[in-house]
Amino acid sequence: MMEIGVILPSVTAQREQGLDLRAAARHAEAAGLDGVWMGDHLATGMSTLDCVAGLATAAAVTERVRIGASVFVPAIRPLAWAAKQLASLQYLSGGRLVLGVGSGGGAAQWAAAGVPFAERGRRTDVALELLPDLLAGKPVRLVDEPGEPVVELAPAVRTPPLWVGNDSAVARRRAARFGDGWFPSLIPVDEVVRGRGHLAELAGEYERPLPTVTVGGVVSFGGTPAGEIADQIAGGYGMPIERARKVPITGTPDDAADRFAEYAAAGVDHLVLGISGGDWRTQVDRLAAARHLAG
Repeated sequence: MMEIGVILPSVTAQREQGLDLRAAARHAEAAGLDGVWMGDHLATGMSTLDCVAGLATAAAVTERVRIGASVFVPAIRPLAWAAKQLASLQYLSGGRLVLGVGSGGGAAQWAAAGVPFAERGRRTDVALELLPDLLAGKPVRLVDEPGEPVVELAPAVRTPPLWVGNDSAVARRRAARFGDGWFPSLIPVDEVVRGRGHLAELAGEYERPLPTVTVGGVVSFGGTPAGEIADQIAGGYGMPIERARKVPITGTPDDAADRFAEYAAAGVDHLVLGISGGDWRTQVDRLAAARHLAG
């Protein structure tokens, strides 16, 4: 059955609704969802929490759900520190981490981290190549650091599933070459089908298994209207409005279950959904009801 995860509430939503990450993570697990997720942001001008700290908090108060990064940006950090953070999170969560990996964020975020924006692609490829051995506690030469030191981290952990974010051809190639999954966001069903076909071709080139497919999206059950969500997506991501209108999942749990079935038929294994508007806990309950209906 296709898994359904939810993005944990923003700092703004927590303040407005008297809700913290611990209560939110517990609620999502009790409702029957499959994962709780957080994005990774540094200097965006918005109030955000550190991804690893937030997910560690969620891991500490749950037992079953996946603990997911949607998506972590390793290239913006020294790679050994990134690996140490991730290994600690995998250890503390009891092996429940799922690591979405991206190279995004605006140039200002990379400047704040002291990392040249133009190097983000190469550094991401290096991170994807070296992270499995770093997490496994093997000696690894850090080719991006002065002197190329060899490091060996402990405790060693099982490498979490690596899902490469973004819908670009470059991201699909990274997923086929290095990843266990492809993780595009805000993508209509018909584009998933085309992207998955391209992914299969690339996986064949690298003689690797076809990665799983996870789609990030937006859901609202009587919260923010679909048209308003589409306008926000079109404005925020420079997306044509006709395409943006295909993205929001709205209506009733029955309506959402029908949309889930469309994604499942397109080869999607997981959906990771952000809540738009309304009471977060109520929306999660309706999302869980839709998951049950789809099952």
